[in-house]
Amino acid sequence: MPVITIEGPVLSVDKKERLAKEITQLAAEIMNIPLDAYVIFIKENPYENMAQGGILISEKLKKMKG
Repeated sequence: MPVITIEGPVLSVDKKERLAKEITQLAAEIMNIPLDAYVIFIKENPYENMAQGGILISEKLKKMKG
């Protein structure tokens, strides 16, 4: 049973469904393993829990917006 873990920002349910579907389809095609064998974990991280270059991403986004 292949397991795929994706970490990223908080996403809408629609985006998570699309991400899971398309990644599973691509992995199944490349690895030649049936779609129903895959398990996908989507780990969401709010921007205030992520930093880049020592600065919270939530703060970077605030500065970009103005």
